Amino acid sequence: MMQKFYLDTSIWLDFFEDRDEPNFPKSDWAHKLLNKITENNDKIIYSDIVILELGVVGYQPHEIEKLFEKIKPILIFVESTEQQARKAKDLESKRNIPKGDALHALIARDNKATLVTLDNHFKKLLDITKPKRSQEII
Repeated sequence: MMQKFYLDTSIWLDFFEDRDEPNFPKSDWAHKLLNKITENNDKIIYSDIVILELGVVGYQPHEIEKLFEKIKPILIFVESTEQQARKAKDLESKRNIPKGDALHALIARDNKATLVTLDNHFKKLLDITKPKRSQEII
């Protein structure tokens, strides 16, 4: 049965850039994760929020499109909804987490996708989604 995954923006950056650290091979894990997803004919959900956050760190729209083009067969794009954005804003203030992280969690949940992240903010959202680390999946 096909599985769906939702990668937070930091996992995408680990995949697109060489962001390995000593004893913490994040980029290596990200590449192995995408290889496994491809081999298993699984899918990756990505959203407008991922695109927005990639833009914030300096990627231009044409660069983002080119990066995703190589892996297009395994990708499913979704737009965040107004309802998700309102809920994320509420979670941001009530749980002291970035709105973007709350939105990633909501999008993953609503699309029945496993959220993949190395970010500890998501521990405050376990009632919404149970995130996994890259290395847990590969």
